[in-house]
Amino acid sequence: MPEQGVRARQREQTRRALLREGRRLFSEQGYAAVSLAEIVRAAGVTKGALYHHFSGKPELFRAVLEEVQQEVGRRVAGAADAQDDPWDQFTVGCQEFLTAATDPDLQRIMLVDGPSVLGWAEWRAMDEAASARHLADALASLAEAGIIAPRPVAPLVHLLSGAMNEAALWLASSPDPVNLEHTQETLGQLLGALRVV
Repeated sequence: MPEQGVRARQREQTRRALLREGRRLFSEQGYAAVSLAEIVRAAGVTKGALYHHFSGKPELFRAVLEEVQQEVGRRVAGAADAQDDPWDQFTVGCQEFLTAATDPDLQRIMLVDGPSVLGWAEWRAMDEAASARHLADALASLAEAGIIAPRPVAPLVHLLSGAMNEAALWLASSPDPVNLEHTQETLGQLLGALRVV
């Protein structure tokens, strides 16, 4: 393998190690409690290697958050795609978001530290890019099929996304596992109110 290929592979391995260890440490301890020295030590690289890939801890966290959001998106899409009926795809996808949000490894990064580290506006923009687009597409398809009443999609996307994010934040701080079941049941009723056929 040419030397350039070896170096590119090594750079990618270093980046992956930083993301993996950053994610592990951020989820276990929280962003504020983790130092750069701890991350590079766990990844087995130098601070210089970290700065080659990321401008600092905030940028590394942002990359970790992007990965977490993509993972949740894949889980939601996988659950939805397992259904044949468009309504079931929509509701099962929404329910899977709540289930994914109860995963402790995802909660702290995605819901607790994400908004505080990046600021509300940037976190919200990332959330919209990661999930709101899919929610808008699903709602538009349901309206076109006559399953829900035709209405402007944007307000509905923001209302549902806000409700599900708020529920996920509440679940993240709730010690009672039965709350997920109750929240999913309530979400099902809320979504059911949209259906006209």
